[in-house]
Amino acid sequence: MGFIKIIIRALWINRLWYKIKKLPLIKSIIAYENKKKKERKKAYNRLHMEEFLHHTIPDVYDSCLDKPVDERKVVFIEPRYNCLSNNFGEIYTVLEREYDFDIKICLLNEISASKEEYEQNCIDMVKEVATAKYVFLDEASRPFSAINKRKETVAIQLWHACGAFKKFGFSTADLIFGSDAESLRQYPFYANLNYVTVSSPEVIWAYEEAMLLKDRDTEIVATGISRTDAFFREDTINSAYKKLYSIMPSAKGKKVILYAPTFRGRVRKAKTSEKLDVGAFYNDLSDEYVLLFNHHPFVKNRPEVADEYKSFACDMTGNMSIDELLCISDICISDYSSLVFEYSLFERPMIFFAYDIDEYNDWRGFYYDYDELTPGPVYKTNEEIINYIKNIDTMFDKHQVIDFKNKFMQSCDGHATERILKLVFGNALEIYKRA
Repeated sequence: MGFIKIIIRALWINRLWYKIKKLPLIKSIIAYENKKKKERKKAYNRLHMEEFLHHTIPDVYDSCLDKPVDERKVVFIEPRYNCLSNNFGEIYTVLEREYDFDIKICLLNEISASKEEYEQNCIDMVKEVATAKYVFLDEASRPFSAINKRKETVAIQLWHACGAFKKFGFSTADLIFGSDAESLRQYPFYANLNYVTVSSPEVIWAYEEAMLLKDRDTEIVATGISRTDAFFREDTINSAYKKLYSIMPSAKGKKVILYAPTFRGRVRKAKTSEKLDVGAFYNDLSDEYVLLFNHHPFVKNRPEVADEYKSFACDMTGNMSIDELLCISDICISDYSSLVFEYSLFERPMIFFAYDIDEYNDWRGFYYDYDELTPGPVYKTNEEIINYIKNIDTMFDKHQVIDFKNKFMQSCDGHATERILKLVFGNALEIYKRA
């Protein structure tokens, strides 16, 4: 009985506390304490980051500098994921297949690793970089930017996107999405770079701004984006169709609509758009089309396709790469994603589902005026999109897409990887060419 009394008393106290904490004065006290707790945690994290980036990482790197640079050593740094992304694919494949380089892959796994695991990954990475002749990145990297890179090491930022659409890096300073300008200068993302490769001379100014590269030795070069070379190969496109039909047999004989929205919010809590009305698309378009979804890789919780529509609509996220999906899509619906630059290489119709354009512009902003930039109609409702698709033969302006491609993808012609390798490796390509 004593044990039961203890339980009853505990339940009564909990119930009483539940009522008390709803009182206005108590609520304000709790809110104040929670705010202070968050501020203390933020301050601690700031101090920890300063110690890690300004001391731990540089000290580890410097401790390895007694070893000489290995002229054969190539390091690929994948900042966010636990596997090498397709942004490196073309260059990695050529180096592995045709040259006698010592290739190392450093997976920092920032998104899913614990803080301790991530920091250890960073420490392991700078140890590798300390003796590397060549370093490739495809993303921002504060740990790599924190070292005092030796002059013998050549660092190349391939970046993961084409063109210049939504703002990033220092261009977002003091916007809702970005950090404050002082923090971005104190903890840079894009230091120690020798080269940055871009898709066209048109966008060089945007990367210079975003990466804080003005008056630095970094060279921004319009070589084209390496991974776009695959779009110019027939076998890549045929393989993508074969993969689609193996996953979704009902797609055979149908045209493909791809919906590929970018994420909303911050990276660690990224959300996707759920505004596309699958039922409405099914009712009006299922005789001629199938609908494929590709959500941004940052998004963890994706909406499910209802069973009644699964012969028409399929979420391909994780099953097919975005490059494969671009190859097999007859129409692309997006919003603020840079994938529209790559898709323009196919000269096919694009639709921009920008129902939250005002909010997104305030959140992150764009490098160009949105309505002037987009090479296709901008809509805010499902009805407008469906009507456009039903009348696409008369409404699609192909010349608008071609002009867009020529402006923003001028250097992407199927030979970007070849130009990048010559730029970076020079005579070393002949020295380490496999017999």
